Amino acid sequence: MSLRFLGILTVAPAFAASAFPIQVRLWLAFLLALFALPAALELPSPEPILTIGGLVTASTREYLLGAALGFFGSLPLYALQMAGRIVGMQMSFGMANVLDPFSEVQVSVVEQFKFLAGLWFFFHWNGHLLLVRAAGESLCLAPLGVPSLAFPLDPGLGLWMQRALVLAMRMVLPFFGALLLADVGLGFVARTVPQMNIFVLGLPLKVALGFFLLMVVLPMSIDLIHGEVERVVETALGILQVWR
Repeated sequence: MSLRFLGILTVAPAFAASAFPIQVRLWLAFLLALFALPAALELPSPEPILTIGGLVTASTREYLLGAALGFFGSLPLYALQMAGRIVGMQMSFGMANVLDPFSEVQVSVVEQFKFLAGLWFFFHWNGHLLLVRAAGESLCLAPLGVPSLAFPLDPGLGLWMQRALVLAMRMVLPFFGALLLADVGLGFVARTVPQMNIFVLGLPLKVALGFFLLMVVLPMSIDLIHGEVERVVETALGILQVWR
């Protein structure tokens, strides 16, 4: 059971920071398993596993179930990252990258800003507690001690990607519309005043317009992911039902 919690603590962006030591994750997974033990004892007892191969298979299955729950349940944060990367490219910030302390890779400045803002609200709305609670409820949907790795042909990844893309596009469309109008306006200026260097004028204009839109649209983006936090966790639990 602790391996299922360890899968969530390893994959979910809310817990996957590299500054979060692996020893702390192991102890935290063990403590969460102790807290969930009374509920697990009320379920039917699994059949004993008498072989080392069956034990390894069952342990791998438990870890993968927790990782799947953490991955599918973190859809709003991944959608924010996707939207931030697209917005950064539209604002001409595609080359302005910073080091992400969570994944230790280079990411866009706008992407990192939107992700950290979404992560703060994710904790504020107790999204991390929802994931932990969902792991406890998943014990009823996917029982413990099953020495099998028979995965479904459709684990729900297509539906997850569709919802993440739609959510990201809903946050990006205002930027597309406003920056497209800015490009059209700059095109008219270039035709009417050919002496003006549009390339020099356009870059700071698009950056300023992008920051203004970011200030206006960010609260709407937070409202969008607020309505998705509980829904995606329920969807993740529904996906786990096909992994029984």
